[in-house]
Amino acid sequence: MNQATVETSDPARMREKTLTMATLNPQVKAVEYAVRGPIVIKAGDIERGLQQGVKQPFTEVIKANIGDAHAMGQQPITFVRQVVALCCFPELLDSPTFPDDAKQRAQRILQDCGGRSLGSYSASQGVECVRKDIADYITHRDQGVPSDWNNIYLTTGASDGIMSILKLLVSGQGRSRTGVMIPIPQYPLYSAAISELEAVRINYYLDEANCWALDIEELQRAYLTAKEHCQPKVLCIINPGNPTGQVQSKKCIEEVLHFAYEENLFVMYHDLKISNYCQFHSFKKVLYEMGPEYFNNVELASFHSTSKGYTGECGFRGGYMEVLNMDTQVMAQLVKLLSVRLCPPVSGQAAMDVIVNPPREHEPSYAQFTKEKSSVLDALAHKASLTEQILNSVPGIKCNPVQGAMYAFPQIFIPPPAIQEAQSLSMAPDMLYCLKLLEETGICVVPGSGFGQKEGTYHFRMTILPSPEKLKVLLEKLKEFHLRFLEEYSQPEPQITSQGQHREMSKQPD
Repeated sequence: MNQATVETSDPARMREKTLTMATLNPQVKAVEYAVRGPIVIKAGDIERGLQQGVKQPFTEVIKANIGDAHAMGQQPITFVRQVVALCCFPELLDSPTFPDDAKQRAQRILQDCGGRSLGSYSASQGVECVRKDIADYITHRDQGVPSDWNNIYLTTGASDGIMSILKLLVSGQGRSRTGVMIPIPQYPLYSAAISELEAVRINYYLDEANCWALDIEELQRAYLTAKEHCQPKVLCIINPGNPTGQVQSKKCIEEVLHFAYEENLFVMYHDLKISNYCQFHSFKKVLYEMGPEYFNNVELASFHSTSKGYTGECGFRGGYMEVLNMDTQVMAQLVKLLSVRLCPPVSGQAAMDVIVNPPREHEPSYAQFTKEKSSVLDALAHKASLTEQILNSVPGIKCNPVQGAMYAFPQIFIPPPAIQEAQSLSMAPDMLYCLKLLEETGICVVPGSGFGQKEGTYHFRMTILPSPEKLKVLLEKLKEFHLRFLEEYSQPEPQITSQGQHREMSKQPD
């Protein structure tokens, strides 16, 4: 990296730096975040080279590594942008270009902002009317299950809320140190946060052979094993799965909540629902239906953001969390902790408000909003099906259905010679695979080793966000690459069965 320095005639007078890799906080060194890791850095280098005229066997880098909807070409929802624009520049409230329902929402948000300006700080918990709208939305979503706006906290994306709750939960030393149960494969935010906070990571493995279902026996195994060296206190759930894309069944959710109740675990539920192309169950609603003994006792924090819904508004960094059954004194400590970062971006809070308070059927923006939302969701459903279909047509690739998220996490067969080559280069086999995929095709995906996976299995995560046309090109290129990869390392290729086992098969596609 180039650094701005002033030349000196006496280099010996340059003193040692205070902050070096030797003095760096070791918890920072331990943090890893595969979604923006070495493959993505390499992709950026290649992309800059292409712009400068460097010849490659492809004309563009296709970044399928991160769920950044708008960067992949998804169009913003007009109504969201209208309301946020009105909030940012209130002079537009006099413009006939903007519909009345957008103006009414903007005026309501601005009335709760200091000086009627989005540029003022909000309360640390968030703008009051936005918190109330979120509570109303949750009550409606859960068909009348009550939501108290005092339990709603606006956050800078979901990540901010997750980190805040983990900070409250992590304590103790040695065998009393807090253990955090996370699904494997997992979103790297969790492992990074656990490393940063020096908590104990407890892996529980999702059942790939059963469409990445959460198995209660596996939870119990992980919990009992961890009790020998830490105090398990937290159970993290990602639903729909990231990177795996599955949606948990109601029966599975009931079993998980019963397990958390029995073992007195704090449940952190990351709600990544983006679509309606599968049946989706709210953890809170299921908890309510299990009866007062559960609903009034299980400590549950759920997280949502503007990034992963049909809106795909990642850059606003809007989000919220709802916290149930937290001790009142601890809740005061949470507010204190949140106040240290003053408040989440108020523009992101405005965007979050529009998402939970969209146009109603009688309002002027309803028709356009419904059309745009349906277009996004229909496209996602089509691309989910297309991805599963094409990947499963490739010998040695097995992809579970993408049920309710924007990711696929296919298992790939890597021949032993490729595994040996990767080991000689001190890299994971699926890292070698993804690196070669990038260098030969320009396709950037994330190796499964960055998310965690069962020993001896290999995967990659890709988003399904590119346009249908570009996604089809991506998948066909990936198919051609995989067959070349197998040819290069020339081993009999196994079929990956629904049980996740290998059996011999022809190298040629059907």
